[in-house]
Amino acid sequence: MKLPVRKFDAIIVGAGGAGMRASLQLAEAGLSVAVLSKVFPTRSHTVAAQGGIGASLGNMSEDNWLWHMYDTIKGSDWLGDQDAIEYMCKMAPQVVYELEHFGMPFDRNADGTIYQRPFGGHSANFGEKAVQRACAAADRTGHALVHTLYQRNVRAHTQFCVEWMALDLIRDADGDVLGVVALEMETGAVAILQAKATMLATGGAGRIFAASTNAFISTGDGLGIAARAGIPLQDMEFWQFHPTGVAGAGVLITEGVRGEGGILLNCNGERFMERYAPNLKDLASRDVVSRSMDQEIKEGRGCGPQKDYVLLKLDHLGPEVILKRLPSIREIALKFANVDCIREPIPVVPTIHYQMGGIPTNIHGQVVAPRQGDYKAVVNGLYAVGECACVSVHGANRLGTNSLLDIIVFGRAAGNFVVEQNLRRAAHKPLPAGAADASLARLARLDGAASGESVSEVANDLRKTMQAHCGVFRNQELLSEGVAQVKAIEARVGATAIKDRSRTFNTARVEALELENLIETAKATVVSAEARRESRGAQARSDYASRDDVNWLKHTLWYRDGNRLDYKPVNLKPVSVEAFPPKARTY
Repeated sequence: MKLPVRKFDAIIVGAGGAGMRASLQLAEAGLSVAVLSKVFPTRSHTVAAQGGIGASLGNMSEDNWLWHMYDTIKGSDWLGDQDAIEYMCKMAPQVVYELEHFGMPFDRNADGTIYQRPFGGHSANFGEKAVQRACAAADRTGHALVHTLYQRNVRAHTQFCVEWMALDLIRDADGDVLGVVALEMETGAVAILQAKATMLATGGAGRIFAASTNAFISTGDGLGIAARAGIPLQDMEFWQFHPTGVAGAGVLITEGVRGEGGILLNCNGERFMERYAPNLKDLASRDVVSRSMDQEIKEGRGCGPQKDYVLLKLDHLGPEVILKRLPSIREIALKFANVDCIREPIPVVPTIHYQMGGIPTNIHGQVVAPRQGDYKAVVNGLYAVGECACVSVHGANRLGTNSLLDIIVFGRAAGNFVVEQNLRRAAHKPLPAGAADASLARLARLDGAASGESVSEVANDLRKTMQAHCGVFRNQELLSEGVAQVKAIEARVGATAIKDRSRTFNTARVEALELENLIETAKATVVSAEARRESRGAQARSDYASRDDVNWLKHTLWYRDGNRLDYKPVNLKPVSVEAFPPKARTY
């Protein structure tokens, strides 16, 4: 089957904050760039980010980038690469001021400077006290960011391919990436999009879990695409549980609530975080707060008829603060918890929120994969940015506000690096024979399956399995059972069938393709988690309760071929400052 071929200088898969920050650099440099997105760009999941962007502006209290760097390394439980973290924290003020100049509507102080709120794990003077570092646009910071970037991209004449889904990478005999095979959802047509640079910016994969703050589009498409192309996935055992998802609904309640002064209470009305983190209390890092909440519930101090949640109290802040700084939170609480947070607390539980792992990259967004003993070897023509990437600034646990910072810093850096390659003068490499065969075979199986299991049933079983076996606390028995069950579900994924054989907006087909990406992500997660015999950051094991720097201060690499694991060292050497050696984390 001969497919149409469309040629571009660069293709970006994903139109969230990372994808659009990169595309802006490319479009403004005059490159032909196509941005593929399953949804309209302003519907990307970046809009769900609420609390702020971390940057040491020092508008509210003394701050500097070195303190931010220390907090990020400490938050990562020393699994973050210190050179990448240094770069991100140094760049933070600059990228925030750029956004301000783009027209992003940050909240303001009386003197006109950007308003900043405290956030979990962020401190002054290397952990001494909480610091106001989160640059906020009320509790809709991600929403403001996405709209700002979309407007700038429209101004720069970026070409958006809306309701397109990338299926697979095209690699030649040299291993270079030459573009993607993609599906136009409106028509069901398949095309080859050829490019000199291909960038994955597909976001997270939180839909592998039953309870998640992630949108339904967060199905790990970039991870599945990379894994099928033979590229390893890094540190996939580390998934962040956000402490405050609405109980029973999973909808995010921003850490900004606790930054503004909200507190967590158990059924006895105790502010229990004082026991677990006496210094930063409710603003300890997310993994610490989530485990503390889970512990309170396990020990019978949860709230409600089932004693299965805790309470987030913010009524003491007063209506004025809530309506000015947290208007969306009040709306969410009313809609999803049936409580008015001006008068009563919100029931909350730890909920899957963010993947720390992903496609391994360097600070330029170039994808790296081991080759002949070189862990920094670049995959030519391929880039990854945002949540689907792992430059490893988050390590084993991400600090709040660093996700928006990550996508802006590294989206911009990757865009600039691609521009420097002077792609307009380069020629397209010839496509290999049968470039789209694997993608067409996957589609043909779906279209030709006369009978088989329902996609939604298999997907739901996958989510239940991951929720039960890869939760806040893990152990060998749970994880081993999880590995076996996920492998059994993988066999079922290959035997699914869809009833709708139409071409136009066939959402059943799209969901089946998404499931093929979800299963790769789930395998990478559970296999990597079972192998890591320690507790570090978001990987909390009851049978290996301590961090083991002697044996496990290293990054996991999972390969799809044979569910194989490899490891590579953590970079503990910053570029311009002294290293921060590993030590016990206290808050």
